[in-house]
Amino acid sequence: MRAASEAGTGIARTLSVALAALLAFSQAPARAEEAPAATESGVVIRKAAVDIASEPVVTPDASDGAASTADAPAPSAEPAPAVEGPPAPVAPSEPLPAALYARLNDTAPLLQRLTGKDREAIQAFYALGNFKPVWIENRAFNAAAHAAIARLREAGEDGLDPNAYPVPVVGKLSRPNTDAEIAEADLKLSAALALYARDARGGRVNPAAISRLITPTLDLPPADTVLTRLAASGAGAGEVLQSYNPRQPGYLALKKRLAGLRAGRTQGAPSVKLPDGPVLKLGMSDPRVPLLRSGFGLDASAAGTLDSAPGEADAYDRSVADAVRNFQRSRGLPASGTLTRATVAALADASVPKTSASEADLLVNMERWRWLPPELGPNYVFVNVPEFKLKVFRDGRLRDETRVIVGKPTSPTPTFSGMMEYAVVNPSWYVPPSILKQMLASGRTAGFEVVRRGGNISLRQPPGERNALGFIKFMFPNQHAVYLHDTPNRSLFSASTRAFSHGCVRVDDPFRFADAVLPNWTQERLKKLIGKGERTLRLPEKLPVHLAYFTAEVDDLGSYRTLPDLYGYDGPMKVALGLAARPDAVARGPAKEKRTSAEAARSAPRQAVAREAVRSERRAAPRRSSDMFGEPESAPTYAYPPRSYW
Repeated sequence: MRAASEAGTGIARTLSVALAALLAFSQAPARAEEAPAATESGVVIRKAAVDIASEPVVTPDASDGAASTADAPAPSAEPAPAVEGPPAPVAPSEPLPAALYARLNDTAPLLQRLTGKDREAIQAFYALGNFKPVWIENRAFNAAAHAAIARLREAGEDGLDPNAYPVPVVGKLSRPNTDAEIAEADLKLSAALALYARDARGGRVNPAAISRLITPTLDLPPADTVLTRLAASGAGAGEVLQSYNPRQPGYLALKKRLAGLRAGRTQGAPSVKLPDGPVLKLGMSDPRVPLLRSGFGLDASAAGTLDSAPGEADAYDRSVADAVRNFQRSRGLPASGTLTRATVAALADASVPKTSASEADLLVNMERWRWLPPELGPNYVFVNVPEFKLKVFRDGRLRDETRVIVGKPTSPTPTFSGMMEYAVVNPSWYVPPSILKQMLASGRTAGFEVVRRGGNISLRQPPGERNALGFIKFMFPNQHAVYLHDTPNRSLFSASTRAFSHGCVRVDDPFRFADAVLPNWTQERLKKLIGKGERTLRLPEKLPVHLAYFTAEVDDLGSYRTLPDLYGYDGPMKVALGLAARPDAVARGPAKEKRTSAEAARSAPRQAVAREAVRSERRAAPRRSSDMFGEPESAPTYAYPPRSYW
């Protein structure tokens, strides 16, 4: 159903753009001169030229069924005349549409983060409606606008920043809004709604800026599609806008925890504007203290006891200091109880309190859910890299799970979604250039065959129990040339931190995993194929595989837990989301070991041989295919299982 819906949406968008151009240009007079090139601020069409084909027309011959060109017209000797495209649109005659049209053609941005592509889509959307306002009727917001605005103001519930989607003001000025102001408000609301939908689907952060190995296929909705859906939804526009956020149970669990954190943090957090003054510590007095007492809901002064008289109203006593300490803790400030300048500034700020470390972890991981497809599928494989675990889902339910080994911090496992197409039993391993260099330099090539391809050489490890891929591999072709596979080094699965590979994912008990993903094969039947030559087993239907990276999650029992930031991605994510501003929030990679000059001299000849072999390997491989390459071990040192392992 979703696929059909997306297809319908794409068709509707294409038709809307085409109709927009027709409606915008149908009443304009034809122009002989060439129209200017398309720009970000206006809808303009280039002059088009169409050449008549010079080839003869081929027609079927009735006598023998063969194609004939005898009756084809001779090509014209004169060049084909240029065909003029539609002229640039003219301003509407009505004042309000004319003002809206003029603002669309103004180069001033509607919203700073709005892309040029989205602005063009907004132009097409308004052209379809003859440049009439969409959200404002009788100089006031309509029902769809009110519903959508309510969702913008609650953007924080989904970990988004409400300040990123400013809501224009209409109808609250001391004078009536002008046509230009109405046009500005309508367009800026459209821009805010389009940007919200884009951010909700993962458009806030460029994943490649975090790591080139994070390559999700983002489902960013076009602006005209978003606005068309919202405008047609009336009072339900808020729910439609909300639907662009993830709906996966893992995301919703983090969202619920975020709400709980913020509810506990904001209780008793006042907004108190204090005049300038010195830093206050316990035992001091200051005329600002009564304002603090009022803001925190404390008594006007400390009550007297049998041993002491009632306190003074301006005394910074224990009750006031404790209230300040709790406030500081809620805002992520040092909880000293001392009224510092930072505390005074935080008291005056009625906006959302400073993000705590726990909240920042939640927001980072909520953002990662936006990088996954909107629907994971009823059947899929899910690998959470920092958890070192693989899960298989069938009909939306957990079918099986197992331990995995993932990439080292120096060779991370990529983050993306792919489609598993087939498995290979008794696979060969073609050594990729990145590992070939190390193997040749160390001399560890025993058991490998030299394969010649086009005059170049590479190394191939034949199938068998010593093969680095084990007895089976599972292929989901991708740009990173990684896949799931077996391994002969079984002892590594007993480690708690299983980051040992060069990027591929090694699966514990792979034949049990195969039983879960290959509908027509059982473990017993698959094991009978071992040692009988390489064999490819195709899945009857492609199976989604999601390689994800979550360092915070709510487990199946409802318990919240955090996982190690294996590749140091959390720091750059916090910086990108505005949750951390310091460069030291970004984790640095491991330092390279330094070698002495003598060690470097001894290894130089081997490195020269290795470099030449790598160049030869790359020349022999016209494409980097996951069928040919893999990277289980750097310089393989195998712990071979006994023959009775299976």
